[in-house]
Amino acid sequence: MRKIWEQLIAYIRLTANISEQVDTDAAEESIRKNIYFKGPNVWILAFSIVIASVGLNVNSTAVIIGAMLISPLMGPIIGTGLGLGINDPKLLGDSLRNLLVMVVISLLASTLYFILSPLNLVNPTELEARTSPSIYDVLIALFGGLAGILEQARKEKGTVLSGVAIATALMPPLCTAGYGLAKLNAHFFFGAMGLFMINMIFITLATYIAAKYLKFKGHEFEDEVKGRRVRRVISAVVLLVMVPSIWSAVVMIRNNNFASDVEAFITENRVVGRAYIYDYKVSSGRNRAVTIYTTGEELDSEAQLALVGAASKYGIPAERIKLVENGLASDGNESEKLVQGLYDRMEAQIEKKDSLIRALQQQVEASGLEGIPYTQIAREASGLFPEVDELYVSRGAAVRTDSLGTSLGTLIIAKTVSAMKPEREQALGTWLRLRLNDQSVTVRTELHSR
Repeated sequence: MRKIWEQLIAYIRLTANISEQVDTDAAEESIRKNIYFKGPNVWILAFSIVIASVGLNVNSTAVIIGAMLISPLMGPIIGTGLGLGINDPKLLGDSLRNLLVMVVISLLASTLYFILSPLNLVNPTELEARTSPSIYDVLIALFGGLAGILEQARKEKGTVLSGVAIATALMPPLCTAGYGLAKLNAHFFFGAMGLFMINMIFITLATYIAAKYLKFKGHEFEDEVKGRRVRRVISAVVLLVMVPSIWSAVVMIRNNNFASDVEAFITENRVVGRAYIYDYKVSSGRNRAVTIYTTGEELDSEAQLALVGAASKYGIPAERIKLVENGLASDGNESEKLVQGLYDRMEAQIEKKDSLIRALQQQVEASGLEGIPYTQIAREASGLFPEVDELYVSRGAAVRTDSLGTSLGTLIIAKTVSAMKPEREQALGTWLRLRLNDQSVTVRTELHSR
């Protein structure tokens, strides 16, 4: 057993080993070339800005993905991470400078587009989706950055960078921030910039970690004293970036868990006494709370205690619950959102029920029972076989006990007022199979007990 375990460990190490598959020198050279914002990169950035803005403006996911694929923003971000990883102040400075220029131009171009665009979406779902960073965005940026630097470093290049560009989605948040500037909407601007900063920081950290793990050649300083000073400064910068990033990830996890708990609580407790919870709003941050909107009769103290008790089972303390009965928030925009939220939830419930009805209809159609003319067959059977009093028709799965194979079949039980002779029973079965045009019909006769 021990030998098998050792062989398994050896196999895993051999499979996961990447030391012979990477070329850090070539990767560094490639990264250095891609950080500069000049020549083709200027035009590619401009094209991707327009494409992303159009995609967001018309709620087209496919168009947005196209913008992600051609955007050159990944270059200076990976360059920043590599500059930190190899302690190269020039690479770090050039990367940050070019990244800043790209960000500013992206914001200006997207802002101008949304100012000039004649389209004004009532429900800009793709734009709204880029304003609420979550822990999933952190994980995507971190592991996407790791995949990106490994793709840059490996000898045989593949298509990973295209996937990383789609996953990390750097361009859409910048265009959404431009939309916020064009519409003077702080929610869109700061939410989208927060998502972009999360992507940028965690891609940078991932590149830094990979550069250390893959042992990229460190920058050499002619003056050793200056080198030690630069390394200390860069280490301090990395620490200053990592600590807030880790803390923000922790806060996001808590916010996401709280939002999930609230959703589960609301789903299970829509009806409270003679009131109905028609909407709710979750606020994030240090003072996480949920505002619950009800309609119907006002809740008495007993009903409120029951609501708080139900919430506590989901880890939601009483001090984090605000109850608004038979009313909307005072802000007009907020009221509109709440009404829209109620409408969306009702639409979702109706669609869910419609889907269930369609599924049941398909089952009925598949069973073949819907088209059977029961009344007519009963009349014909009473004329041809007077001894038959009642017919019971059932259709379902026929399961073989030897092979557990299944097939659809029809079973008809004929209740008779007198015992049928075998030839009459056989004639009944033959007639029913022909009448129903179904050779899977099985007929059983039972003497009516009266």
